Amino acid sequence: MRGFDWYPVFFREMLLFKRRFFRLGYFLSAMMVPLIYLIVFGLGLGRDIRISSSYSYLGFLIPGLVAMSSMVNSYSWIANSVNLGRLHFKTFQVLLQAPIPLFCVVLGEVLSAMVKGLFAGFLVLLAGLLVPSGISLKAPFWIAFVMNCFLFASLGFVVGMLSKGHEETATYSNFLILPMAFFCGTFFPLERIPGFLRPFVYLMPLTHTNLLIRRTAFDKMALLSWVVLGGYCLLFFSLALKLTKDYDE
Repeated sequence: MRGFDWYPVFFREMLLFKRRFFRLGYFLSAMMVPLIYLIVFGLGLGRDIRISSSYSYLGFLIPGLVAMSSMVNSYSWIANSVNLGRLHFKTFQVLLQAPIPLFCVVLGEVLSAMVKGLFAGFLVLLAGLLVPSGISLKAPFWIAFVMNCFLFASLGFVVGMLSKGHEETATYSNFLILPMAFFCGTFFPLERIPGFLRPFVYLMPLTHTNLLIRRTAFDKMALLSWVVLGGYCLLFFSLALKLTKDYDE
């Protein structure tokens, strides 16, 4: 069925993911950094901090950690996979020779990276639910969570195509992913960011994920963030598709 030509690419990546799924090391690596942040900032420094009279710091922190963890895992898995498959194992070239549209190749890769990001986010969410936090898991949370995974999976694909080596992939991460993890409202409200940094912070996609993932309802105040997040999804996926088409030519 032509509408599911992306599925073999997706299924291949899921088989590779399954091999790691039951390894203790994978669970520890996916959980270690956000769990440390949860313990240090949430249960340590933030134990007696309240964002507002009805909003605890843990309730603020956990959605941010879900967004950050899903960003890192969606991005890093596909960035490394595409880069290594293209430059070392040549498996990416084999995918391009398959009798399916290039759109389906990109879609299958991006969807598989999304699953890994969603899985990592769920692990953080599960850990967060074990402590009293009062977080709200309404529709905006889930939609922003999924869009965040798609966005950064697409960005990871772009980086995997642009990088000329594994070390260069890490360089992209230092300039793109690391600043977003700390400046985009994961650990503290955006209002506390120095004024001269705010224009740059609001250009970063994770900022809008963090704004949306903490919403309890759809309202006009968040409309701009939905538009920005959707625009980044379209931009990065379109760029991933263009790089694949140019590479194939």
